[in-house]
Amino acid sequence: MTESAIETRGLRKAYGSTIALESLDLRVGPGEVVGLLGPNGAGKTTSVKLLLGLARKSGGEGTVLGRPLGDRGARARIGYLPELFRYQAWLTANEVLRLHAGLAGLPWPQQAGEFDRVLGLVGLADRRTDRVGGFSKGMQQRLGLAVALLGDPALVILDEPTSALDPVGRDDVRAIIRHAQSRGTAVLLNSHLLGEVERLCDRAVIVNKGRVVASGTLEELLGESAVRLRVTGLPDDRTPLAAFGPLADEDGWLVIRPVDPERVPDIVATAVAMGGRVHAVDPGRMTLEELFLDVIRGPAPGDRP
Repeated sequence: MTESAIETRGLRKAYGSTIALESLDLRVGPGEVVGLLGPNGAGKTTSVKLLLGLARKSGGEGTVLGRPLGDRGARARIGYLPELFRYQAWLTANEVLRLHAGLAGLPWPQQAGEFDRVLGLVGLADRRTDRVGGFSKGMQQRLGLAVALLGDPALVILDEPTSALDPVGRDDVRAIIRHAQSRGTAVLLNSHLLGEVERLCDRAVIVNKGRVVASGTLEELLGESAVRLRVTGLPDDRTPLAAFGPLADEDGWLVIRPVDPERVPDIVATAVAMGGRVHAVDPGRMTLEELFLDVIRGPAPGDRP
């Protein structure tokens, strides 16, 4: 069986009488991108600290890269981008990378080539000798991502990696994460931008009040893909549309479920060719944001009678 990048069972953390994390069951496979979601105070930051060995567990079990939580050898193979970080303004991008490469034990002969690789990935190759104090917040975010990717880590933990970026920057970060995944790197992504998680992640884990309240692939969590059409003027014989999937009428909407999302333009074109007038097209599947709000606003498992 392939070794998991992260595996926890009932992981718990208490600070005196305060329970920061009640029970975390989490698995991240090799080369998998998993989104860790939850409202403020849900236990996400505590979870990350435990996985990185920055805090000791109070109960439960966990391994990272096949080793116990906090193992120094495993920690050397993890890249990390914290949500809040600051580099000294007088350092250049190269000097920031050299500092972290030294802390990570990256051999000196490999460092120059590795700096070229990660700065190229994040779009800062031409700013390597510029001082960080002159960087915009988005550029500093890119530099932090470059630091996290140093040494081609087996696991990367990213805390809000796109929070300071414009739409172009967010798209670049998505490409960088997919590139890392293609090299076999596992990624744990903590983000409040649920659209980013929906675009990027293979699976999502939602934490609330210190417990996992939903977990699975996006298909499992959000249900089958569907399309709803508000259309008038269709003939009684709807055989051409039925070729795309089972048809149903729901509150004045024509619904096709399940459906391949790539076929939606063809479905609309077919409806028009049949003489129909299409007034609205709506994806029938729940969004990740809708699921998140439903789960968080409902009772956590520990609150149920």
